[in-house]
Amino acid sequence: MALFGRKNNNAPATTTVAPAVDPALAALTGEYTIDPAHSSIGFTVRHAMVTNVRGSFGEHEGTLKLDGSNPANSTASIDVKIASVDTGIGDRDGHLVSGDFFDAEKFPLMMFRSTQAEQLGGDTYRVTGDLTIKDVTRPLSIDLEFNGSATDVYGNERVGFEGSTNILRSDWGLTWNAALETGGVMVSDKVKLNFDISAIKSAATQA
Repeated sequence: MALFGRKNNNAPATTTVAPAVDPALAALTGEYTIDPAHSSIGFTVRHAMVTNVRGSFGEHEGTLKLDGSNPANSTASIDVKIASVDTGIGDRDGHLVSGDFFDAEKFPLMMFRSTQAEQLGGDTYRVTGDLTIKDVTRPLSIDLEFNGSATDVYGNERVGFEGSTNILRSDWGLTWNAALETGGVMVSDKVKLNFDISAIKSAATQA
C-alpha cells in the first residue's frame, strides 16, 4: 500500500487528472514523533579493506510531518547525539567522538532537515534535505520504503519506514585515516547510513 495517491496512468496524454486520494492513506496525514526505543540510525563502513564495521547512535530524536495526499508537503527533522555512537568496542567509540573524527565535545549533534519529498513508485519514497556533521552542511537524499501503519497495544498510531544511503565522509570533513603496509587504508571513505524508523502520531492529529 502506497503512502500517497498515484496518477491515473489510463488518462489520455493530453488530459491532466488529479490523483485519487485513498481515505485510508489520507488518514495518515499528521505530525509524528520518532520513537527512539523502536527506531535505529546506524552506519556500515569498510575496515582495513577486508571487513565491515557496523555501528549505531543510541540517542536521537526527530519529527515527521506526513501529508497523505501530497508528498511534497511532507517533512522530516532528525537530531542525532554523536556521543551515543556504539560500535561494540569502547576504544573505537572513543576515537570516533574525538577530534580525529566527529569532535563530539565541540559538535554534539548530527542534524538532518528535509527540503523535498517525492514518491519514486509503489511504497518507495525519496527524502532530500541538508545533513550537518560538525560545521559542514551538504545536501543528502535518502530512499525509504514505507512499511505500513498500525495502532499499537497502547492505542498509538504508528508508521514505519526503512532505508539507506551512501555518503563520502570526507565531504563532511571526516578525513582521518591510516595507511596499511599491504596497501590501502584503514577506514574507507564511503559510509552507508541505515535508517529504521517507527514514529508515533501526535495526539492532536489522531482521529
